[in-house]
Amino acid sequence: MARRIIIAGNWKMHKTPAETLRLLNGLKVRAVNISNVEMVVCPTFVSLTIAAEALKDSRIVLGAQNMFWETEGAYTGEISAPMLKDAGCTYVILGHSERRQYFGETDETVNKRMHRALAEGLKPIMCIGETLQEREDNRMFEVLERQVTGGLAGISAGQMADVVLAYEPVWAIGTGKTATPEQADEAHAYIRGLIAKAYGDTVASAIRIQYGGSVKPGNAAELLSKDNIDGALVGGASLDAESFIAIIKAAE
Repeated sequence: MARRIIIAGNWKMHKTPAETLRLLNGLKVRAVNISNVEMVVCPTFVSLTIAAEALKDSRIVLGAQNMFWETEGAYTGEISAPMLKDAGCTYVILGHSERRQYFGETDETVNKRMHRALAEGLKPIMCIGETLQEREDNRMFEVLERQVTGGLAGISAGQMADVVLAYEPVWAIGTGKTATPEQADEAHAYIRGLIAKAYGDTVASAIRIQYGGSVKPGNAAELLSKDNIDGALVGGASLDAESFIAIIKAAE
């Protein structure tokens, strides 16, 4: 069965609620004729409810950029899975390299978030990827195996139907550098092999693995033409309606 392409926009720390509304209105108009691609936008927490309202009558679905693994409690500044569900989210990005780099997240804490997200009915987009030093040291496969096995520890084969993986080489995020389609496909094929080893070929063939790292309208079609690349997690290019829709149309 063919995997359905998923294009998600990670807006990071951009866009006020008013700016969010303007961008979504621009996206909705341009996305009317898209039918074969699952489209996801992940604004900041303060814009989620306004985004959910704006997207009610569209095919674009809402995601969040992170969440904590407890459902409530004395965790100042954190957001829970039930809060995200109530705000209208379907997806949540977990383990992004910026969360690992700046906020101390680890494979273990990503795994706790994965379990909570799935238990609460959210679909996690779990990010993995090596740094430039790790690639140059020929440790890419070792790093990916550690992140995949650590992040998915205890997740059942049945739960994997709701999991999306995002391969984001850290050296390509926000740098303007992009892995070549061949490099990206090699990493995706390896990740799919890890899933096959852990869960079997059926789960591995069904799981969607996005590529992230300076995806733009100019390189999207070539990346998405590769057998093991099932979508894109888009950063900067998702902040402009024209460029984000151009990537989605390349997938379509």
